[in-house]
Amino acid sequence: MEEEEDQQKLPDLVKELVHRLLSQNLPSNSPPINPKSPEFRNSLRYALRILSSRLTPSVAPDAAAIADSIKRRLATHARSSDALSFADLFSKFASKAQSVNNKWAVIYLLKIISEDRHKTASAAATTTSLLPNLAFSEPASNKGWSNGVLLVSKDPDNRRDVAFREFVNLVREENEVLEEVIVRDVLYACQGVDGSFVKFESESKRYVIPESVRVPRGIRSMVHNLCELGVLFRKVSGYISQSMDRFPNEDVGTVGQAFCSALQDEFSEYYKLLAVLEAQASNPIPLVSESASSGNYLSLRRLAVWLAEPLVKMRLMADLVEKCRVLRGGAMAGAIHLHAQHGDPLVHEFMRRLLQRVCSSLFEMVRRWVLEGELEDIFAEFFIVGQPVKAESLWREGYRLHDAMLPSFIPPSLAQRILRTGKSINFLRVCCEDRGWADAATEVITDNEVTARRGGFGYGETDTLEFLVDKAAKRIDKHLLDVIFKRYKFKEHCLAIKQYLLLGQGDFVQYLMDIVGPELSEPANTISSFKLSGLLETAIRASNAQYDDPEILDRLRVKMMPHESGDRGWDVFSLEYDARVPLDTVFTESVMARYLRIFNFLWKLKRVEHALTGAWKTMKPNCITSNSFTRLQHAVKMQLVSTLRRCQVLWVEINHFISNLQYYIMFEVLEISWSNFLAEMEVAKDLDDLLAAHEKYLHSIVEKSLLGDLSQSLYKSLLVIFDLILRFRSRADRLYEGIHELQSRITESSLSSRDQNKTRSQRQLNDKSAEQGSWIVDGRKALTQRAGEFLRNMEQDLDAIAKEYSSLQEEFISQLPVQQHVDLKFLFFRLDFNEFYGRFCPSM
Repeated sequence: MEEEEDQQKLPDLVKELVHRLLSQNLPSNSPPINPKSPEFRNSLRYALRILSSRLTPSVAPDAAAIADSIKRRLATHARSSDALSFADLFSKFASKAQSVNNKWAVIYLLKIISEDRHKTASAAATTTSLLPNLAFSEPASNKGWSNGVLLVSKDPDNRRDVAFREFVNLVREENEVLEEVIVRDVLYACQGVDGSFVKFESESKRYVIPESVRVPRGIRSMVHNLCELGVLFRKVSGYISQSMDRFPNEDVGTVGQAFCSALQDEFSEYYKLLAVLEAQASNPIPLVSESASSGNYLSLRRLAVWLAEPLVKMRLMADLVEKCRVLRGGAMAGAIHLHAQHGDPLVHEFMRRLLQRVCSSLFEMVRRWVLEGELEDIFAEFFIVGQPVKAESLWREGYRLHDAMLPSFIPPSLAQRILRTGKSINFLRVCCEDRGWADAATEVITDNEVTARRGGFGYGETDTLEFLVDKAAKRIDKHLLDVIFKRYKFKEHCLAIKQYLLLGQGDFVQYLMDIVGPELSEPANTISSFKLSGLLETAIRASNAQYDDPEILDRLRVKMMPHESGDRGWDVFSLEYDARVPLDTVFTESVMARYLRIFNFLWKLKRVEHALTGAWKTMKPNCITSNSFTRLQHAVKMQLVSTLRRCQVLWVEINHFISNLQYYIMFEVLEISWSNFLAEMEVAKDLDDLLAAHEKYLHSIVEKSLLGDLSQSLYKSLLVIFDLILRFRSRADRLYEGIHELQSRITESSLSSRDQNKTRSQRQLNDKSAEQGSWIVDGRKALTQRAGEFLRNMEQDLDAIAKEYSSLQEEFISQLPVQQHVDLKFLFFRLDFNEFYGRFCPSM
């Protein structure tokens, strides 16, 4: 009831408000406003229209803000007292006017009335200046002012409609074709189909409206811009058709198929949009004068808005098609990925969706490779390539990275881990005949962390891919190393090669050299390898080598290298170690050839040491007694002592050099390199680490043992020294043989004449075939003469050998300080610890 009473009071209040406003500006002598007068009714109707309208002011509904604005306005106009009065009234109004809902609207109304009053105030103002009358003017006038009141009336002659119709007729005269028809043709062109007026021009390769068709230049330009979508559509659809026609006879590949499939899916969304647009294009386009309340029509301008986003996508697809036309596999995925690095969210999301489809087959190949070792790459799209090789070459040559097929979103380091993981599985399966890798792969698949991440295994999930590869690599590589070390005893075989090929088993090497020495002194073409094999077996049984693993000893064999006429057995004899699968992956033919080279050098060094040892046994002081030479002349006796001393001093010099050289090779080179190899072997995480550690071990031995490319001149000098030492051994043996023969002749000369004559006769018969330098005893004088001549010749030979040895040794030592490898400089310090040679070599 109260609401109904309020509703009834509202018109009365408005009428009262209008009456007071109109009465304010009346002259004092004027009659009061008649509520039934036309002026009053028009003003009241205008006020009701304003109050009942739905228009809202463009201000925030904040009563306090409006009040502050009014107070500031009053204050700036020097009306401070009015501002204070308004503030007091507003506070009372805000606190007591509880029934007023829209207080801000009341304040705002009062504010605009006040502002309007000040704007229109004048001395001649009438009652209509405050509230304009909406009474209709004369029919002949359209809009005007009468006595300060704005008069608005309808257009009785419909001049506006006449003007619009004239404009439509003008447009129709300039256009031979309706816009609806052009819109439909543009939609056809966007699907690669010629329309009635919009056709594809082969020369310019674009859609155009023929010059014979009369349309405005603006329409032609707009059609050209819109039909770019059709040109791009033809390029993309042509690529898809061509690719699908070539498959499976030609090299399209699974990545290419996925790319075409993803493009076709985008076309499906594109076709749906075109279907909606074609439905709207069937509705007529309203004239300018008509109401456009029903908005499902399609004009060229609206079509440009609708096709803006598809045009961006189509340009991107056309660019991708052009870039990928000659690419396939990982190279195609990498080229597409480069376009995904874009700041536009629309482009970025489109490329991400496209790449997830394109890369699905590649990621499936990765998964099968790292978990099963399977390489099913029919179209050569994968970045890992396999080729048929022998088992011993499987690890090094069986698989490799194809850099051209490596997508840019997979880092090279990750690609290497992927390659090694699958390679490890195939190595276990083919070379080790092991199936334990399957259990390791199963552990990876069932791992909780891997299972949780498998949902995101695809493009954009490089972290997940790397996590899976790392998990698989750790388990499979660990299993592979366990097989190599435990089942195939890799460390034991490395030690056996060190003991036998690198001559680390001292008692075996010494005994072998003792028993094969006489045989190896013969011409190489007369030596039987079967006999040498038997001697090798004898050396094994006679030394501590007999306690080694029989499987290891079975792999040790004699090898006769190719030889020429004039070669001795020492020159062609060597040992070899049969490294079978899978150890031949480490001990390849080239690796064993380097071991053979090291063996030959060490064998020469051991032979020289063995020769010096033999010479010392001959030269022992107790072998020669001075009592045997009492009958010789003093000069000859002194010459004998001098020659013996010269021989022994030269032996000491040579032995010092060879002993220090051998110590350096056997301990500072072989033992230290072996110790480092063992340390790196313990921390190896995969077979590549093991191969790298062994390669480093072998390289260290080669470089430190004077066998490197930069030490060839030094190595050749050393071989010349070895030959000279062997020549010295021959001369020392000849000297002591002659001295022993001289001893025997002197002893024989003291026998009775009868016995001596008999002995001489017998000796003459026995020595007819003796060599030219043998002793012929014709008495004491002849014996003394022959002894002096022999000792002079031997002393000359020893002096020549000593001089040549001194020159060669100084040349060898002078080259050591300039060697690149630091350990060779330490060899120099060991050989010349007292700077003896530096006094004779100004360059040192």
